[in-house]
Amino acid sequence: MKPEDMQKLVAEAIPGSRVEVESVDGRHFTTRVIAAAFEGLPPVQRHRRIYAALGGQVGTAIHALSVQAFTPEEWERRAP
Repeated sequence: MKPEDMQKLVAEAIPGSRVEVESVDGRHFTTRVIAAAFEGLPPVQRHRRIYAALGGQVGTAIHALSVQAFTPEEWERRAP
């Protein structure tokens, strides 16, 4: 899977989100998703939404996935 494909899947599933995806080999990915839709959700539910967007790709086309999920406010507080 290409990072652009993953980015598109997540962005379509979580409207209004900002999605960044990196991969060095097309099987191990790091993704950062910033979305107002995460407001009030604990980290595990945020991750579940991202995994749901990827469907059956995790474990097949995606061997490993590192997820960072923030609300816009959390991201603004975190950014320098």
